[in-house]
Amino acid sequence: MHRFVSPLLAACLAFTAGIAQAAENVSRFVLDNGLELVVIEDHRAPAVTHMIWYHIGAADEAPGESGVAHYLEHLLFKATDDMASGEFSEVVRANGGSDNAFTSWDYTAYFQRVAADRLGLMMKMEADRMRDLLLTDEELATELQVILEERSQRIDSDPGALFAEQRRAAMYLNHPYGRPIIGWRHEMETLDRADVERFYNTYYHPNNATVIVAGDVTPDEALALATEYYGPIPAAADLPERVRPLEPPQRAERRVIYEDPRVAQPYVMRAYMAPARKPGDQQEAAALTILAELLGGNSQTSVMGRKLQFEEKTALFTQAFYDGMALDDGSFGLIVVPAPGRTLDEAEADMDRVVAEFMAEGVDEAALDRIRMQIRASDIYAQDSVQGLARSYGVALASGLTLEDIDAWQDILQSVTAEQVMAAAERVFDRKQSVTGIYRAPAPAPQEMMQ
Repeated sequence: MHRFVSPLLAACLAFTAGIAQAAENVSRFVLDNGLELVVIEDHRAPAVTHMIWYHIGAADEAPGESGVAHYLEHLLFKATDDMASGEFSEVVRANGGSDNAFTSWDYTAYFQRVAADRLGLMMKMEADRMRDLLLTDEELATELQVILEERSQRIDSDPGALFAEQRRAAMYLNHPYGRPIIGWRHEMETLDRADVERFYNTYYHPNNATVIVAGDVTPDEALALATEYYGPIPAAADLPERVRPLEPPQRAERRVIYEDPRVAQPYVMRAYMAPARKPGDQQEAAALTILAELLGGNSQTSVMGRKLQFEEKTALFTQAFYDGMALDDGSFGLIVVPAPGRTLDEAEADMDRVVAEFMAEGVDEAALDRIRMQIRASDIYAQDSVQGLARSYGVALASGLTLEDIDAWQDILQSVTAEQVMAAAERVFDRKQSVTGIYRAPAPAPQEMMQ
């Protein structure tokens, strides 16, 4: 049930968080102990989503302890001083609800969806495991095997996941975004009680968390419950400052060639280092969001899709994406899956040619207008999912943005000009700050070719 957020899913979450527009029914409070509470009021159904986001993730792990954030996420479903191991989820299900958790580089989140009148119970249990986790040696050993098996199933047995892991490690030489969320296997195998308890005792505190409640509840009701259950927990007086190693300037293009006999569909992908959305300064991130849609959003209307998939029929699939929802620099990527009979060298040349043509011709204003309309429509549709809104707000807030940034984002997107898109493209498309990945099966051995 519990999971880490894969790199591809992280990019999708970044876009989802980007389109969610702050509504008039959003309230924010800060308890005396530093816990942030955000309430999204929606009375269309008698249900609520309760989420707690800890401002700590895989990128905050100590060297040599990769995977401990995700390991701890699993262990939070074990015993506390008031609950038996596994009782948390059993109580949620017994009350007709569902729960889960996930870990990313910048945050770890736990959530439940229940009837509105069960909100207090969720807060009571979540507050309990914030500070009163009890771990036995047996459960530590068992859950370590669980996450190792999860790595085996989701990463080691999936050549695409291994390729993504290698590409990311090549992109971030010094910054911890280069380590996998689930952890490197050789480091996961050495994680012990001391690692877990140090991480838990250091970071799981109310002044390092944001609680989001969305659904059939008033701000006053949510605040009263949060004050009752989370309020008594003391703030951490020695919460460490969040300081991460900086990535050195990239001065040369990097290439990763990943070959695996399990590869069924080869492709080429290039990722450029790109700035993340910055609090109070989201203009460039908005321009990059639009650029990704123009180049490789809808396959029938985007520049790469229309040219390579439909006009020339040299590609089966094309995509561009901007992964900017992060505390530190993210990436802008391009993908081309060649049509049968086309080589990966030809696919890479096709990608470069289409991008060069785009840079020479500039932005088509009609396409820009269409994308603005599509983004506006997506924002409106996003309001229909209370759970989706809660998650969108959580991603944004846990990535360092504010409610004011979320509120302004849609208008900033709508105001992006063609000139701003091209300026952002000029800054990002620097081959010396890119990683090109080649994903393919190994060439047949000479004797196999003769047969």
